[in-house]
Amino acid sequence: MRAVRPVLAALALSLAATAAWAESILFVGNSFTFGATSPVLRYRPEQVTDLNREGIGGVPAIFKVLTTQARLDYKVSLETSPGKNFDWHLANRMPLIDRPWDVVILQGQSTLDLERPGDPTRLIESGRQLSDILAQKNPSARIYYQATWSRADLTYLKPSPWKGKPIAAMARDVRAGYDRARAASKSVRGVLPVGEAWNRAMETGVADPNPYDGVAFGKVDLWGWDQYHASAAGYYLSALVIFGAVTGMDPRTFGEREVAAYELGLSPTQARGLQKAAYDQLKSEGLMPEAPTP
Repeated sequence: MRAVRPVLAALALSLAATAAWAESILFVGNSFTFGATSPVLRYRPEQVTDLNREGIGGVPAIFKVLTTQARLDYKVSLETSPGKNFDWHLANRMPLIDRPWDVVILQGQSTLDLERPGDPTRLIESGRQLSDILAQKNPSARIYYQATWSRADLTYLKPSPWKGKPIAAMARDVRAGYDRARAASKSVRGVLPVGEAWNRAMETGVADPNPYDGVAFGKVDLWGWDQYHASAAGYYLSALVIFGAVTGMDPRTFGEREVAAYELGLSPTQARGLQKAAYDQLKSEGLMPEAPTP
């Protein structure tokens, strides 16, 4: 028995050390983070901590499943509310999120400003305030903005600053707004190019660029039924970009047997295509080290 006790003690210390290495990551956003119009909304909610206690899994749950397969330990939390921008979280949710997180992903309104589409002024100021408060709790926190995708409804159908323009235009404008917001905040490390990964998937033939004229055979529709939010494929691509940027690991290494893609109903070919789109976009921005094709 005496010989066993040191072994048990060493094992306990080892487990404690392993647990101590777990990184905490917080996702703050709206329906583009919680997975509206898709099965992603209720995907594996037990894998993450929904600070609002609404039983949401969302993109954070896909991220958790990806990191588990990569043998990484992340404690994943989310705080989301539909249609909200950074100023709403500042005014209503700081008691929940004002903690020393290791990583924070901040996702704002899909048009930058609900009342003034395309204008990043409000996002710039509220994003700076929000990121600075979170950085005060942990000066080493890696805080990122997430630049979202072009909305098909605002490009092809509804009046907007992007109606009649190429489908890629809105994502580029949104990215430019987040780049300005990042420049205004010393606390934000970078901008995650989710919308531009969507553009790349469409430009390379992985995804169909216009859901209103039918989806071409062999391509995925990245939008949900409202052509505004994402489909499971669109949210999956978002999670892959976030995973690659946060961990520095190549999303292509998951391959066609990746668990979340299978559970969300994506084909092996679709999974590989979306993984490559995420990798190529991250690599083009210097967010992914050189690596051989898996």
